[in-house]
Amino acid sequence: MEFKIVGGSIVTMSERGIIRDGCVIVEDDRIVDVGSRSIASRYHGYEEIDADKCVVIPGLINCHHHIAMGLLRGYADDLILTEWLEKWVWPFESKLTGYDIYIGALLTSTETLLSGCTTVNTMYHYSYDYNEAKALLDLGMRGVVGHVCFSWRREDDLKLIEHLYRVWHGKDGRIRVSVDPHACYTVDPNYLVELHNLCIEFNKKNPETPVILHTHLAETEDEANRVEKTFGVETGGSVVRYMDKLGVLDRYTVAAHCVHLSSEDISILARRRVKAVHCPVSNLKLSSGIAPIPAMLREGVHIAIGTDSVCSHNRSDMFETMKFAALIHKGVYKDPTVMPASLVLKAATVSGAEALMWRGLGVIEAGYYADIVVVDFRKPHLTPLYDEYSHLVYAVRGSDVKYVMVNGRLLVDNGCITTIDLEWLLDEAIKARDRVLERLHS
Repeated sequence: MEFKIVGGSIVTMSERGIIRDGCVIVEDDRIVDVGSRSIASRYHGYEEIDADKCVVIPGLINCHHHIAMGLLRGYADDLILTEWLEKWVWPFESKLTGYDIYIGALLTSTETLLSGCTTVNTMYHYSYDYNEAKALLDLGMRGVVGHVCFSWRREDDLKLIEHLYRVWHGKDGRIRVSVDPHACYTVDPNYLVELHNLCIEFNKKNPETPVILHTHLAETEDEANRVEKTFGVETGGSVVRYMDKLGVLDRYTVAAHCVHLSSEDISILARRRVKAVHCPVSNLKLSSGIAPIPAMLREGVHIAIGTDSVCSHNRSDMFETMKFAALIHKGVYKDPTVMPASLVLKAATVSGAEALMWRGLGVIEAGYYADIVVVDFRKPHLTPLYDEYSHLVYAVRGSDVKYVMVNGRLLVDNGCITTIDLEWLLDEAIKARDRVLERLHS
């Protein structure tokens, strides 16, 4: 398909900054031209998307999620992480079928897409027939999908990872695979090293489509103690130092949360070029704490943004998460200049693409993938407009998204999803919930 997105402000996230009353030209899966409105006249016969009174941005990139947990939204709230996982989430998940996982993933992905996110990095239990990768493929989104690994099922994990990689890595140019040890307190040291080596192996096979290692790190204060008690190893009181000594932290590592860090931990993350994913809403809801993001940025740690699952966040809205990411540190540091809006938007676009090692994303420029979001600014809460970055981070809601394009395909048209029957999906989600609850209580 060939499109021209005409009018509005183009927030390029490149050195060109913002082009007001601009135009973006799309051919097939790529952006081929970006400029002022006047360039539209050069492209005859292209389908026109009216972006007048709108702001056009690169598709947002959610770097930590569990999209299959769509069926658990509101199921277990106001609990600490260990109780939340062990008494509520894991028992519920043990009753999920592959089809339930698929429906949960499709439900979350639809919400995610409708609110302007085009790429998601997700980990969950992989099954052969129905899984998160299939949900993303069917919806039309872009994503990195991993099978979450635990020590207690090592042999099964390795078989599932191999299948996931063989079937899905590079699928349709939109799906990539990751290696996903759940956390250092659920994966023993030998298995952590084995999974890291597997990631290296995959990257030797396909260096042009990198495989990341996606894990949870330093989410709660007691992680080092849990590692020591579970595996009988010394951590020196730091899971970051522990994992560094194992040799499993490097530029391919995408570490979600990173809340409880010492200055030495931060230096290690910077030195190893680890990508840290800030999940402020999830961390607040589970009372895990607040990640020291400004301190990490000062030391050169790469920061991306994630919502986490809708079970720990309750929404999959990157605009909401960006606002939290901008605001909480101003309060903690008592400094209104930390985490400015433009930096937060960069974390959700350019830095997200870099974290996932996916070239061609996060920027609106010729040669980049046509992953584009048009936000309707003709709203009371977005009028008048002085600064696009400010409104995008502090005022926009996911429901303000009007058009979403992924790989040059229009997936959201005037606020409506184009690739699935939404009413069917909502009905299927309710049926799936009922089936799981029946199994859980039988």
